Formats: sequence, structure tokens, C-alpha cells
Amino acid sequence: MLAERVQIWVKPWIEQGLLQGRREGASLLLCTLLRRRFGDLPEWADARLNAADEAQLGHWADRVLDAPTLDAVFAAPPQGEAGA
Repeated sequence: MLAERVQIWVKPWIEQGLLQGRREGASLLLCTLLRRRFGDLPEWADARLNAADEAQLGHWADRVLDAPTLDAVFAAPPQGEAGA
């Protein structure tokens, strides 16, 4: 009975840790791709990557290969574009 309660209490922490790990992994991968494509990143780009949620990171990742500049990766999407 105590073991079941512990599992119930611990489950949200585990889920939160998994979500945080996925977000950090996505951020690290996107940072690597951006550096390979555009060179060293300015502080503002690192700050945006660190503050972004998983959905925003995914949106930027969708743009990294086609964007002509680093600014274009982080620009607000045009109205009607997925992720807007």
C-alpha cells in the first residue's frame, strides 16, 4: 500500500522530468543545427532557445533548413503558417 502511494506521488515528477529532458534534447539538437548552418550563435538566440517550450523548438526546427538567415528562423510566422 505504501509502495502504491509512493508511485502515485512520484509519477508526476517522473513525467515532468521526461518532458524537461525532451525539451532540453530538442533545444540542444536545434542549437547544434543552427551553429552548423549559421556559425556561432548570438546571446539572444541562446536565450530564446533556453526559454522556448517544446512546440516552439519544433517550429524553429522546421525552419532551420530553409531559412536564409538566423533571424528568419526566429521570425514570427506569417499568418496562416502552421505553428502561428
